[in-house]
Amino acid sequence: MILHGLVTTFEISAIATACAFSAALAFFALGLRFRPAARAVTALIDLMRCVPFLLFLYLIYYGLPAWHITLDPLMAGIVSLTLYNAAYFAELLRAAWVQIPHEQIEAGHAFGYHGLRLLRRIIFKPLFMIALPTLGNQTIQIIKDSAFLVIITVEELTYSANELQATYYIPFASFVCAGLLYWMLCLIVEFGVRASLRHADLIR
Repeated sequence: MILHGLVTTFEISAIATACAFSAALAFFALGLRFRPAARAVTALIDLMRCVPFLLFLYLIYYGLPAWHITLDPLMAGIVSLTLYNAAYFAELLRAAWVQIPHEQIEAGHAFGYHGLRLLRRIIFKPLFMIALPTLGNQTIQIIKDSAFLVIITVEELTYSANELQATYYIPFASFVCAGLLYWMLCLIVEFGVRASLRHADLIR
């Protein structure tokens, strides 16, 4: 039961992280290429960062059916985690963008790179490496926020631990086990970030 919940939590977190980062990159590129759109993107990011995740999850799962949009619990959880964390990822990319030396961008312009080509060929790699530690922290937050999906009956790790303690009346053992497994997932992310940074240093 615990292993089933662990696998579900891992899958949800991995999918939500990948989708959130892709959406954040699209928001970031849109803001760079179209200045009027940058204000709308900034307003959307600020709004999302000011709303508690639990409230946003309720809105997606219980609110959307009022507009004839019904999602099953697993899909609602993934969509909620994706949209909510895309705002944070986009803000982290914006903060990393400020730290990129302007001379590097001017050099890209000198070689004829503009817009999306400039972002893909010149900016993305240093941007990603600068933002990587904070992106890793936000990924860990996604793993922890996935525990909130228990309230919409997604059978993730916290749900499995709760079912286990309700069946066998071992709350301490089941919840400590779940806590250690969350810690393990977070350690995997932390190890991946550190390994990537070490590899980048070796390349330099």
